[in-house]
Amino acid sequence: MLFWRCTESPAVSPAAFSDGRLHVTANPSVNRPPGGGTTVEPKPLGLASDRDGFFYVSSRYVSSSPAPLLLYLHGATGTGQRGIQRWIEIAEQTGTIVVAPDSRSSTWGVVSGDEAADIAFLDLALERILGLYSIDAHRMYVAGFSDGASAALSLGLVNGDLFAAIAAFSPGFVQLSSPPNGRPRVFISHGENDSILPVERCGRRIARELRDAGYTVEYQEFDGDHELPPAIRDAGLQWLLSSGMRRET
Repeated sequence: MLFWRCTESPAVSPAAFSDGRLHVTANPSVNRPPGGGTTVEPKPLGLASDRDGFFYVSSRYVSSSPAPLLLYLHGATGTGQRGIQRWIEIAEQTGTIVVAPDSRSSTWGVVSGDEAADIAFLDLALERILGLYSIDAHRMYVAGFSDGASAALSLGLVNGDLFAAIAAFSPGFVQLSSPPNGRPRVFISHGENDSILPVERCGRRIARELRDAGYTVEYQEFDGDHELPPAIRDAGLQWLLSSGMRRET
């Protein structure tokens, strides 16, 4: 197991082991039927009765023009319903479909040491959206904030053959359950005065070590604490979208 952390590694039980690989596929040569329409507001995924998640489809979506997809992972104690709200306006502007599942517990398993259940649920969430909407397989992205940023980095690097780019807003660590795949581009932001995940031990270190490992990294610091300012959020999504069709191998 490979990792970069600014905190202690989680204890992983054998029963909870996962290789971190998603099994969903996005085939750019398949013209998917227009099974879903646009959403006036975020809609539940409808995959679980308790912790579920939400998705949003821009009014600009048309089935004849495959859309970019953003998988957003919320922070600790958060939910997809709350997390997706910050993406609606810019998703509408860019025509991006946003999927924001809930973690299976109060935070993501890559943080707590039990990743398998989250991986299975993320597969279900992506399969649902890919079955309903025409998605551009070259413009699938994963992003997250705080614990969700750590999860997005870890998931995105292992599944770099699925995700063209990753946006990690104030991450704490990278932990890979199996070797990385592909060469996704990486956006990282971090507050200079982060009181929860110190910038020098987290954001700066992660960006530096990923660059040393050969990844293309866009790193932005801002004058703030452990937060995701709208300007940084917008810059991250715009950077992701500019990475489309430039997948590195």
